[in-house]
Amino acid sequence: MKKIQVYGKEYPMRMTMGAMRRFKQETGMEVSEMTTEVSLLVVFLFCCVASACNADNVAFDLDLDKFADGLEPEKLADFVETMQRDAGNSKKKKTAPQASKN
Repeated sequence: MKKIQVYGKEYPMRMTMGAMRRFKQETGMEVSEMTTEVSLLVVFLFCCVASACNADNVAFDLDLDKFADGLEPEKLADFVETMQRDAGNSKKKKTAPQASKN
């Protein structure tokens, strides 16, 4: 399971349907419309952590601004890299050639 450390505490971090819903509520846009604007990436990361904590019954009492204040730039860069890698792996799975059933 992927985790992120904020203010010295580790939290689970993953994309969930809840994270996508939270992002829509926070920004008014779908995740698929997201740009690489830093403020949007911070909001999306916050939503991913908040949702994963909720799903895993992990206490998460940070609001968006408090979370952003405790977030190191390297953590955000790691998250973006992970998202890009996961998206690439997902595309590879979808486009993998199927074996012939002759």
